[in-house]
Amino acid sequence: MIDQPEPAFPGALGPSEAPSMAMKPARLPVPSGLGRLLVLAVVFVCAACGLVYELELVALATYLVGDSVTQASVVLSVMVFAMGIGALLAKRLRCRAAAGFGAVEALLALVGGLSAMALYACFAWCGQSRSALVGFSLAIGVLIGAEVPLLMTLIQRVRCQDAGGAVADLFAADYVGALVGGLAFPFLLLPRLGQLTGALVTGGVNAAAGGALVLWLFRRDLSTRARWLLLLANVLVLALLATGTLLASSFERAARRAVYGPEVRVAVQTGVQEVVMTGGTGAGAGAGRGRKGSGRPLELYLDGRLRVSADNEFRYHEALVHPAMAGGPHGRVLVLGGGDGLAVREILRYRAVRSVTVVELDPGVLRLARTDPGLSRLNRHSLSDPRVHTVTEDAFDWLRQRGGAAADGRPPRPYDVIVSDLPDPGITASTKLYSQEFYGLAARMLAPDGRLAVHAGAPVQRPRSYWTVEATVRSVGLSTVPYRVSGRLADFSGAPDRAVGLVGPDGPPVPVPPGDEAAVPARRIKFWGFVLAARHRPRLGLAPDAPPLAAVTRAGLRADERGAAAGRIRSMRPSTLMHPRYQG
Repeated sequence: MIDQPEPAFPGALGPSEAPSMAMKPARLPVPSGLGRLLVLAVVFVCAACGLVYELELVALATYLVGDSVTQASVVLSVMVFAMGIGALLAKRLRCRAAAGFGAVEALLALVGGLSAMALYACFAWCGQSRSALVGFSLAIGVLIGAEVPLLMTLIQRVRCQDAGGAVADLFAADYVGALVGGLAFPFLLLPRLGQLTGALVTGGVNAAAGGALVLWLFRRDLSTRARWLLLLANVLVLALLATGTLLASSFERAARRAVYGPEVRVAVQTGVQEVVMTGGTGAGAGAGRGRKGSGRPLELYLDGRLRVSADNEFRYHEALVHPAMAGGPHGRVLVLGGGDGLAVREILRYRAVRSVTVVELDPGVLRLARTDPGLSRLNRHSLSDPRVHTVTEDAFDWLRQRGGAAADGRPPRPYDVIVSDLPDPGITASTKLYSQEFYGLAARMLAPDGRLAVHAGAPVQRPRSYWTVEATVRSVGLSTVPYRVSGRLADFSGAPDRAVGLVGPDGPPVPVPPGDEAAVPARRIKFWGFVLAARHRPRLGLAPDAPPLAAVTRAGLRADERGAAAGRIRSMRPSTLMHPRYQG
């Protein structure tokens, strides 16, 4: 795979025409063939580490800032641009390639290894991390870009070779290393070590590989002073990375408290998402309506985004479920998402319900909904009801599999009510669950007089996204009734929600009790948006057998429908898998 040196050809540059210091043969402690293999091995390791840094920045940016498409584009484009700058700057170091490469690798290991911790610290204690993200992308890109010219020089100094062959060898090792790094990040580093420790360990490997190459293989190229400086720098970098690794757990707990408050009692990475739960430990602290006791109300965050607040969740779930239960039979109900069991709690309040199927992607959320004392008390142990059947699968894939004819040719048994209780549209991971294809599959599972209820995001804060959902549901042949309900505490953000409540002008967020929106300035009131759909235009109301409700009334629903209609945007087009329209 490694080309043998070729004889000089007519017209090639002679030794006197090449840069004398850069191409001076290196005095190695091993044969040149073995030395060349060692250099290529370090190229492999550095490439793997470099790609891990890139993927770690993309993953962390998606978590902290949101919208993975935008964040990946920003990080990768900035890094590629910076790599070009780094390659140009490295030209000045070619005369001292060994010392320059050693300094670059030590600095890259430090910056790349600490980047995840620094970005999370900026978000937790400063409130934003976008500027730091761009800064780290630039710095890491410049350092990665400086590697290739210096390594090219070192390879040529080990054994002179024509430029084409040397470039082929170097890039072959680089690309294979990138493959290994790209696979190691999602399948090894992230699940086993997490983002913080994974980045720190990668930095340690990077520093060790670069330091070993320079301080051992090319040690004769270094002056005594340069050798000691590089040794001290590498020892210091490794010590800092080791200290960061030891303190990573404590740092993560402190940062989590800064983001979510002091009462974090559950924080797990389920394999699908990070699940954080706060409060809900006191007597009655997990119950929303009529909550008694002094404990802090339960709050559930999925990947940092507030999904449940016991203070107001009943307003959301009553508005989502009960209008869909009106207007026809509701014996068979399908819930897409809703692994917290709260929508199911409302559904089971109807005696006519015979079966409920819950399709939830994350088994960890289902497990918490059944076993956590606070959450199971809040959902009234709904997932343990014998009428409830849970499925751990992606909702899109499940609808696609179940939407076709059975083996005996019979169509699938339809549902009277389908409730789509999914994360806000605009979070890239959920975009396909708000697509025309998704609603088309859901419509195939509806009974002729069935109803589909969709959580459609924030109609006031993000009206274009909300009306895109409505247009997408209509595009599959369903008639729609949009409506909105006040009481939403967390603003939409692709990034984690730092606290529950409305932000006052002179202080931190203050929880707003349900029903007290009139006391809050109109510009600070936030709404949940919903869309009710059916084959014939549904009527927004409540079923005759509806249980007593705390927040939703027939008159209130009519006002909610009028409020949503007043903000209608008629020019929106449906979102599809190939053309998602929820970025803005």
